[in-house]
Amino acid sequence: MAKSVASKKRTLSIMETLLEKSDEAHRLSTNDLLEMLEREGISTNRKSIYDDIETLKEWGLDILYTKEKPAGYYVGSRKFELPELKLLVDAVQSSKFITVKKSRKLIKKLESLASVSEAKQLQRNVYITNRNKTLNESIYYNVDKIHDAILSDAKIRFVYYKWNTDKELIPRNNGNPFVVSPWALTWDDENYYLLAYDGESGIVKHYRVDKMRSIGLLKEKREGKAEFADFDMASFAKITFGMYGGKREHVTLECENNLIGAILDRFGTDVIIQKTDREHFRIRQEVSVSGQFFGWLVGLGAGVRIVSPQNVVDAMEHRLEEMLGRSK
Repeated sequence: MAKSVASKKRTLSIMETLLEKSDEAHRLSTNDLLEMLEREGISTNRKSIYDDIETLKEWGLDILYTKEKPAGYYVGSRKFELPELKLLVDAVQSSKFITVKKSRKLIKKLESLASVSEAKQLQRNVYITNRNKTLNESIYYNVDKIHDAILSDAKIRFVYYKWNTDKELIPRNNGNPFVVSPWALTWDDENYYLLAYDGESGIVKHYRVDKMRSIGLLKEKREGKAEFADFDMASFAKITFGMYGGKREHVTLECENNLIGAILDRFGTDVIIQKTDREHFRIRQEVSVSGQFFGWLVGLGAGVRIVSPQNVVDAMEHRLEEMLGRSK
């Protein structure tokens, strides 16, 4: 029995060492593995190592051997390739909804999926300490609770917060809890949002997950099934600017040709383009008319104008007059 346990320990030690220390540029010879096992107090021989490596290969570990100097064994492929891990690390580092503390923990775990030498390449030049990251350490658990509520078809209760001019998060609604029916989570502008049905007002609303506290699942079943029956998240993202709601309108825009990239980036390549002359084109797109929509238009400059409907044209003119009035 003791011999069997020792054999298993030896096999696992070889696997762990190859995963941690080997890659195509860093190969381990049989002597390297013998020395490693000796340091761990495991006595063995070359034949046992060969047998263990064959067992690990049969188990599914991609162990390769090359005779090119330095000759030796290495793990050829892993669950995640190095470029994939780099992409994940960059996503974690740049995500505002993940705190600095959680970012470091996640990156450490991602590094463990690569060899020691490759892990050094994951220490990317995308620094997290000065990023505008959330301070809410409980966001992971918030997301988990919301998923549980969606799977359980249950309403949730939570206290919702907002910033004040003293840079403090204070509760909205005098601290009274919000009760909604959660239906979906989305990530927009590097923030997590909950899309939920508010039974009291009878409309779909969205909430920043990092500003939610004290989330609790209720025994009441969710409402809003009809509103979310044919809900298209991609279409919602195109219509809504910065997750700020507004009245939905079909708006016609006339744009200079050089703005085609910005239009396609915003609305997707399915948008219908109507060429009006050599320098301009028009689109008709449903949008959520809000301050953020007008701000997006202002950012595009004089190369775009609202053609219709007139109430949106008037609202845009009013917004610009307000801005000019405040600047005087």
